[in-house]
Amino acid sequence: MALHVPKAPGFASMLKEGARAYSGLEEAVYRNINACKEFARSVRSAYGPNGMNKMIINHIEKQFVTSDAGTIMRELDVEHPAAMLMIEASQMQEAEAGDGTNFVVIFCGALLELAEELLRLGVTSSDITEGYEKALAKALEILPTLSCHEIKDYRSLIPVRNAIRAAVMSKQLGNEDFLADLIAKACISIMPEQTTFNVDNIRVCKILGSGLHMSEVVPGMVFKRFVEGEVSSATKAKIALYSCPVDIIQTETKGTVLIKSAEELKTFSQGEENMLEQQIKAIVDTGVNVIVSGGKFGDMALHYMNKYGIMAVRLNSKFDLRRLGKAVNGTVLPRLTPPSTEELGYCDNVYVHELGDTSVTIFKSEAAESRIATIVIRGSTDNYMDDIERVIDDGVNTFKGLTRDGRFLAGGGAVEIELAQQLAEFADTLPGLEQYAVRKFAAALEFFPKALAENSGVNATEIVNQLYLAHKQGKRTEGFDIESELPATIDVTTKNIFDLYTAKYWGLKYAVGAACTILKVDEIIMAKRAGGPKPRAGGPGSDDEA
Repeated sequence: MALHVPKAPGFASMLKEGARAYSGLEEAVYRNINACKEFARSVRSAYGPNGMNKMIINHIEKQFVTSDAGTIMRELDVEHPAAMLMIEASQMQEAEAGDGTNFVVIFCGALLELAEELLRLGVTSSDITEGYEKALAKALEILPTLSCHEIKDYRSLIPVRNAIRAAVMSKQLGNEDFLADLIAKACISIMPEQTTFNVDNIRVCKILGSGLHMSEVVPGMVFKRFVEGEVSSATKAKIALYSCPVDIIQTETKGTVLIKSAEELKTFSQGEENMLEQQIKAIVDTGVNVIVSGGKFGDMALHYMNKYGIMAVRLNSKFDLRRLGKAVNGTVLPRLTPPSTEELGYCDNVYVHELGDTSVTIFKSEAAESRIATIVIRGSTDNYMDDIERVIDDGVNTFKGLTRDGRFLAGGGAVEIELAQQLAEFADTLPGLEQYAVRKFAAALEFFPKALAENSGVNATEIVNQLYLAHKQGKRTEGFDIESELPATIDVTTKNIFDLYTAKYWGLKYAVGAACTILKVDEIIMAKRAGGPKPRAGGPGSDDEA
């Protein structure tokens, strides 16, 4: 007779065998806070212009060397459920503002770290979350009053360049002026008169070799491909776009042809060739001098295209084909038929150019308002160019943000210290236990100037004291001077160090939302995975959890 082992009493007795449940402060809350704290500390060292790079090797062995928190989190395979909440909050920040992912994680980690101190003093989770929510409401009320710069004309190059400079500087210190100028030119060149700005209309083409300062903006599209035929350039090009191969049309059903003599075989082949020539000739008659296809070009089709002087370009990506259609204002046709006047695309210049040892085909538009602009990046390694691409993405998203709301806040830790100071004063007016949480919220904002100072090798406590002293004297735009060798502050508006208002607004909301969600968790229940692997080491309940 088999020995019956009774289940442990309590909640676990209701679950399937192998399920685990953790409850209370020690088992659930502190474990979650510790995991989030460690994760926030690991990305804090990547914050700011002097932040360190991380080398990430993802699940498919691809290597990334970057200080961009969004990329770090996207490529890490994080399993801890509480840390996943932080990552989801930062991903929402990326979707909403395009920048400030590191801000969300650092601030959320700081709020949880300081909440742990209150929990150990006996303050309940509900009091802390209530205090944090009050502090957030007050911070969002104060934030519009701290706006120190506004862009009303976002078609003017110099103000736009100065505004996106700080976003670029945080990842590429030393190259910020050149890259900000490049991004501003590209964004302004495609800014439409009526509709809103679309981030996808700024393309990036990475070509190995030369140096970063050889990068340029091309109005139009650039593809790392050589032409298929002999014709390699066309001016005032009329473009036909096809998603099908340019070749002899295959029959829809299988058929059998009975050929009895050599003459019949010759006539049959001649018929196919004549049919193809008629198709190419019909396309030429519409005025087309460039054919772009998403499929292959047959040898016979290329022969006739060379005969009639048509340029042949093949694009492997259907997305590139669609974007090119948008850039040249043409329609992508599914069958090899002559395009109508409305379906034809137009481009001022289509030509092959050689950059380093790479041949590229350029569709260049000379019009005042191009639909798509391409930034051609040059660099010594693929990893370096990938990092530059991420910087361009941040800069372009900042431009998109300022077209919606042109307000900017003082960067360099200035706005965080001003908020912290005003929130500390607000905490004195509160009667209940929430005042302790509001003070901790204000203290969490100090983590940003501290991180900037620590990553620059400067005494963080001294910087925070100097900033508080300056802000007490009414210098609202005083921030950390990153170029000084000694602990020093500077009026950041003189150096054009601005943070986008919308990025800061959403960053505060998402960070507090994630922190409050994690603090409200008092129990972790892990149901057994049917037939699946056992939970990894490092999950809730393991001794080696981070």
